[in-house]
Amino acid sequence: MARRLQLHEKLCEILGSRNAYFQPPPSVKLNYPCIIYKIAKRERTKANNASYIKRIRYDVTVITKDPDSDLPDRLLDSFLYIEHDRTYPADNLYHDVFTLYY
Repeated sequence: MARRLQLHEKLCEILGSRNAYFQPPPSVKLNYPCIIYKIAKRERTKANNASYIKRIRYDVTVITKDPDSDLPDRLLDSFLYIEHDRTYPADNLYHDVFTLYY
C-alpha cells in the first residue's frame, strides 16, 4: 500500500470516520468533524553525494464544530513527527493546523 494511503487510513482511524480528505476540490461537500491534508513539500537529506533520507511534509487541518474537541490532541498523540502550527475560527468552525512528516 502506498505511504499516503497508509496515512489516510491512520487519519480515518483517529477520526473514527471516513471524513479525511486529501486535497479536496471545492466541489466536495465536507462532513464535520473532518481532517483535510495536502502535500506541502518533498524533502531529502543528502550524505556522501547521495540521497540519504526522503520525507514528505503534509499540511494537516482538523476542522470541528466543537471548540473543545479532543481531536487535535488525539492527532498530536498519534504521530511522532507532528507539530501544531495555529488555531483559528472561520464560518463557525474551529480549525487546527499541523505540520506532519510521514
